[in-house]
Amino acid sequence: MLDIKSVREDPAAIAKALERKRHSFPVDDFLALDARRKNADVRSQSLLAERKAASKKIGELVSSGLSVDEAKAEVATILERIAHDIDEATAAARQAQEALETLLLETPNVPDEAVPDGDSEDDNIEVLRWGVPREFDFTPKDHADIGESLGQLDAAMAGKITGSRFTVMQGQTARLHRALIQFMLNEHTGHHGYTEVYVPYMVNRESLLGTGNLPKFEDDLFKIGGEQGYYLIPTAEVPVTNFARDRIFEDGELGADGLRYVAHTPCFRSEAGSYGRDTRGLIRQHQFEKVELVQFVRPSQSEAALESLTGHAEHILKRLELPYRKVVLCGGDLGFSSKLTYDLEVWLPGQQAYREISSCSNFGAYQARRMQARWRNPGTGKPEPLHTLNGSGLAVGRTLVAILENYQQEDGSVAIPAALQAFMGGEARISAGR
Repeated sequence: MLDIKSVREDPAAIAKALERKRHSFPVDDFLALDARRKNADVRSQSLLAERKAASKKIGELVSSGLSVDEAKAEVATILERIAHDIDEATAAARQAQEALETLLLETPNVPDEAVPDGDSEDDNIEVLRWGVPREFDFTPKDHADIGESLGQLDAAMAGKITGSRFTVMQGQTARLHRALIQFMLNEHTGHHGYTEVYVPYMVNRESLLGTGNLPKFEDDLFKIGGEQGYYLIPTAEVPVTNFARDRIFEDGELGADGLRYVAHTPCFRSEAGSYGRDTRGLIRQHQFEKVELVQFVRPSQSEAALESLTGHAEHILKRLELPYRKVVLCGGDLGFSSKLTYDLEVWLPGQQAYREISSCSNFGAYQARRMQARWRNPGTGKPEPLHTLNGSGLAVGRTLVAILENYQQEDGSVAIPAALQAFMGGEARISAGR
């Protein structure tokens, strides 16, 4: 959530900045609601003063000739009217405040000055390219064809069990998927200082409000029926970031570099608005796995933290020897809650294209304000919003896709990257029927 004080100081500047995200901020609506809230507060304070003065009028009325009972009755009538007016003013202030909060909950984060202008992913700017795509002496297949040829990816079976955008994995491919998870967790905990956590796969509405998934993206979520109103998580970002909700961290709790968490979870997304896109294979599924990185840092550290977090995701791609590129997202492609995002895109020979495999974002104080996640600044002694960051380290299914396509062999088998062979019982190749 944006800082309402900053919005009040210059709503036109906020609106101008949000135009870069192709969001139209309703300045007039905001000003009208804020004026309503302020007027109702002023009215309420005035009535409270009037009530205090009225309670002292009995003596004055008796002095003017009224009996004590008559004076009490007149004051009671005045106080009753004031109480009614106070209730109305308080209700008006509350309604205006709630409307303001709703408006701000539906307002995206302001992009960082480093975010390039642009309308879509076509306007993202490449800032780094690593590795050289392999030259094949045969026509490379895409991962869906490879998996079907191996007899180890079965969309038809998943369709019978559940429906479209699900896949059954079998044999060595299923084992490779599991190996990737173990490998990523080991790398992030062993080399980058992340604490591994296990979290619920369902969350409540407040958790999704805190990270910015609600109210705007409700159609992208799977809601569980029943009185609880739980939602299946779209990513581990939601439960892990909510570790900080309604907390004040003492400075010493954050350590030198902030707090770092890594979690492996399934992720569930309805893929609303993606009809017809990536209908084959593992690129765009309703259920998939990710190893997610989340950091809580002091505001002064968040720019450097984004660079290091992105580097941690890149480390996995380098260890797997997968060619990739790094792009900075333009304003029109930037996520709702993010102020600055790097996407890592891995090379897929079957598509002859780079495709997103990780998105690493700095949210600044935006999520922290929504969650009341704060740290105590030792310089002032006062609580201030934390800065939150997260990124995939990596999306497991898409990493499996990249391995199948980049390591495919002419005979239909798939070589196993050296970094994963220990997790595969020393095996160096995936073959049909195994």
